This record gives sequence, C-alpha cells and structure tokens, in this order.
Amino acid sequence: MAARIDAFLELLVRQGGSDLHLVADQPPRLRIHGAIQSVHFRVLDQEELSRMLGEILTPRHKQEFEHVHAVDFAYETEELGRFRVNVYQQLTGPAAAFRSITGKVKSLEELGIPAAVGSLIRQPSGLTVVTGPTGSGKSTTLSAMIDHINSERRGHIITIEDPIEFRHSFKKCVITQREVGLHSPTFAEALRNALHEDPDVILVGEMRDLETMSLALTAAETGVQVFGTLHTNGAVRTIDRIVNVFPSERQDLVRAMLSENLRMVVAQQLVPTTNRDGRVAVREILVNNSAASSLIRGGKTHQLASVLQSGRRLGMMSMDAQLNELVQNGTITPESAREYSLEKGRSGGRVAA
Repeated sequence: MAARIDAFLELLVRQGGSDLHLVADQPPRLRIHGAIQSVHFRVLDQEELSRMLGEILTPRHKQEFEHVHAVDFAYETEELGRFRVNVYQQLTGPAAAFRSITGKVKSLEELGIPAAVGSLIRQPSGLTVVTGPTGSGKSTTLSAMIDHINSERRGHIITIEDPIEFRHSFKKCVITQREVGLHSPTFAEALRNALHEDPDVILVGEMRDLETMSLALTAAETGVQVFGTLHTNGAVRTIDRIVNVFPSERQDLVRAMLSENLRMVVAQQLVPTTNRDGRVAVREILVNNSAASSLIRGGKTHQLASVLQSGRRLGMMSMDAQLNELVQNGTITPESAREYSLEKGRSGGRVAA
C-alpha cells in the first residue's frame, strides 16, 4: 500500500523539483530550481503529519527519532525513485525534508566535467575533495567519479554514506556500500574499518570532524584513493578548512600531507539560469600540481588563485572565470554572477558587470 506522502513526492518529481518540505501547521512546500514554492493544499497539523511520517519510518528510525529528535534515512518507491530524508522535531511539531535523488548515475561528460578530471581520477591513490553548499550536487559529482573508476579499472570500492544515495552496480570493481547509522555508528568508525577491508577506493560521504579527516588523510597517504566532501565555498577555502580543523601543533604536518597526497579540489554551486527555469553547475577546479603543492606546504594558500588562473591546460578553472564565461554566452545574468562569485575582489577573478 502506497504511503500518503507519495502523492507529494509524485508532485515533486512531476514539477522537476529537488526538495519537499513538510512542516507541522503549514502547507507542503517544494523547492523548484532553487526557490521554495507553496503547494495548494491544506495545512498539515501535528497529528496528521505524524501519522504520514509514521508510515515510512521503520521501528529503528522511530526509536532514533524519539531519542535524538532527528533521523536521516533513504526512502524509495519503484514508481518515484529514491529520496534522502531527514525527519526532525521543531517548534510547531514534526517536520521533514525530502531530497530527490536521480536514480541514474551520470557520467563525467554528462555533468560537463573537464576530461582532465577523468585523467586525474585514473591515478590510483590520493585525496579528492568535492565541496560546496548543501544541494549543490556534490553527491551527483562523486557518483560520476566512482562510476568512472568502476568502468575503467578493477579493484574494491567502498562507499560510506549517510544515507546511501546512488546505488552502484558491479562493473569492473567490487563495490560495497555502507550506511552510517545502519551499517556503522559513525563515519570515522566505518572509515577505520574500511582500511582493513582491502580497499582500492574509499568514498567518505562527509568529512565532518577531525577524526574522519585524519583517517582520510592517512588512507590517502598509504596508497588508497580517497574521495570526500566538505561544506565549504571554493577550493582555497577547502584547504584552509581541512588544515584549521587540526590543532595548531599538527597543522604543519597536515599541510605536508596535503601537499603530497591531495589530487584535486572540485568546488561547485548551482546557479539559476537566465530564464529562471533551471540551474547550471558552476565549478572551481584546483589540481595539486608542483606549484600548488609548494604553496600548500608553505601555508601560502592565498596565492593559489594564481595557480587556478594559469592551470587551464590541466583542467583547472576558477569559479569567477566560469561565471564570467556563462554571462558572456547568456546562460546566467550578471546579477547572478555577482551573487555567486566567491572572490569578488580577486585579481583576474572579477565577474562581469
């Protein structure tokens, strides 16, 4: 029997939206092309919303929700596909956010990611970080990278996610996917175990604390290829964020580890198109070449902007440069470019007026 929430999810999919928000004492709302819109439906009171959510919560999810007042999980139907869900308690009662997950894993080419990135992914070790705000498509980009490896070489890929979003099939690789909370208590614990599971590639859904970052760096240093995400804006700030998570007495060592083992940072945002009927992915790609490595080791990350500007042939690009290109070809407006610019005052990085 279909859950009553499926009707709202069907509307979300039909409208091409990304998120469904259900909040007690409010009507349902959808996020479409980045903007929240109300659904023409009655207000859902606490009791009705609690009953609706109860239809999709497992006993384990209910227990966790009662204990910590929030729970993450994946919900899937054959007709509508897969959704990442967070159910939480707030001022007026229960609430839930559903994120639509495209069932098909897209290729790097379909996502418009430069071919040079695919070449870097072929390297059998090192750390790649995909970064950006919530809802910027980090999971989609990572799934394409994992599928690229799965299609090209043999090995063991382990993904650690919260929750599992894209399901990968066996191609050339053995793929084992673990969900935090279901298969392991934490990212760090799952990552620690993964190092004993004969991995060639490990995807860490979120490097959210010092222990997880430390384990990810150690894994990359020992020859494993590691992919991870952070909620940071821009490649330069991502490196600073990783370093600053560690105590001051360890930061020089972390810079040295990053200078040797970082492969690249891909920072991305989704920017509304000119006609506001969609969004386009805008990326900043920093490849850790010899110049970048030297600056990272020396703690001179503020000078990495010049590496971004001179590394085009290696697949590098700055966020502002790509924003300018999209303004020039009419894909986005100058106003959007200014709004989403990371470094408005950066030399050579000013967005179009």
